[in-house]
Amino acid sequence: MSVNDFSKKITDTIETLSSPSSLKGIFHKHRDGEPLPSEEVLREIIGLSRTILYPGYFGIDTVNTRTIKYHIGVRVEKLYNLLIDQIQAGLCFADDSSEEPASDQECYSHRHEAEQKATEFIEKLPEIRRLLATDVVAAYNGDPAATSPAEILSCYPVIKALSNYRIAHELYKLGVPLIPRMITEEAHSETGIDIHPAAQIGEFFTIDHGTGVVIGATCIIGDNVKLYQGVTLGAKSFPLDKKGNPIKGIPRHPIIGDNVVIYANATILGRIKIGNNCVVGANVWVTKDMKPNTRKYKKDKIDNIDLEFYNGTGI
Repeated sequence: MSVNDFSKKITDTIETLSSPSSLKGIFHKHRDGEPLPSEEVLREIIGLSRTILYPGYFGIDTVNTRTIKYHIGVRVEKLYNLLIDQIQAGLCFADDSSEEPASDQECYSHRHEAEQKATEFIEKLPEIRRLLATDVVAAYNGDPAATSPAEILSCYPVIKALSNYRIAHELYKLGVPLIPRMITEEAHSETGIDIHPAAQIGEFFTIDHGTGVVIGATCIIGDNVKLYQGVTLGAKSFPLDKKGNPIKGIPRHPIIGDNVVIYANATILGRIKIGNNCVVGANVWVTKDMKPNTRKYKKDKIDNIDLEFYNGTGI
C-alpha cells in the first residue's frame, strides 16, 4: 500500500468522524468565549474542600490552633475563586440554546450568577461540616473494628463519598448544572459508592464497606440510617411518554425512615416507604412498604409483616 493510499484512508476516516450522522447525540457545540467544566479543577475543588472541612486530615500542610484561621482563610479564598470559574462553566455548558457566540451581556450574566452561587455555597460550609461530623460519629459507632474517629477520617471510603455528596448536594440545591453530578461521579470512581447529588440524606448516615452501593436521585433517607455494601435504593420501572421516552423528574426511589439498617446486597425498589426502626436483611428484594418497627429477612421467620423475597432470578 502506497503512502497516498494511507493518506486517503486517514482523510476518509476524518471525514466520517466529522460527519453529522456520526456526531448525532454526542457532540456539544461550543460558543466562542465560553469555558468548559474541568474534571481536573473539580478534583482540586474537592481536595480543597476536604482540607477545609477536616483540617489536618487532608492535604500536606501542618495545621495547629495557631495556624488554623490562616489555613482555612487561604483555602476558602482559593476555593471561592475556583468555584466561580467552574460554576460559570457549568452555566455556559447548560445554556446551549444558541449557536451564536455569547454576547458580553450573556457572559456577564453567567459570571454574576456564578459569583452569587459560589458565595452562597461558601456560606453552607459550616453546615456541611456539621453534617459530616455526624457521619463520622455514625461510622465510628457502627463499626467495632474502628479504633478511633481519626481512623474513620483517614481511611474509610464512606467519608470521601459523603464529603463529595454533601458538597454536590448543596451545589445541586443552588441550581448549579452538571457540576454536582461530576463531583459525585468522581467519588463513585474513587470509592465504588454511587450517590446521586439530588438524593436527600439526613444526619448520622453511614455505609459500612461501601462498594456497590447505589442511591438514586429521588431517594429520601432519614436520620441514623446505616447501609452495608451492595445495597441498591433504586427505581422499579420508568414510566414512558406517548413517544416511548422515559418521563423525567418524577419521584421513583424509596423513602427510608429514621434508625433503619439495610444489610449487604439488599435491593429496595420504587417509591415505597421503609418505616422508622426497620431492619432489611441481606440479599432481600423489597418492592412494598414496610411498617415501622418491622424486619424483613430472607429466612422464613418474619416479624409482623407479609413479605415476598428475592430468589436471585430477577424481578
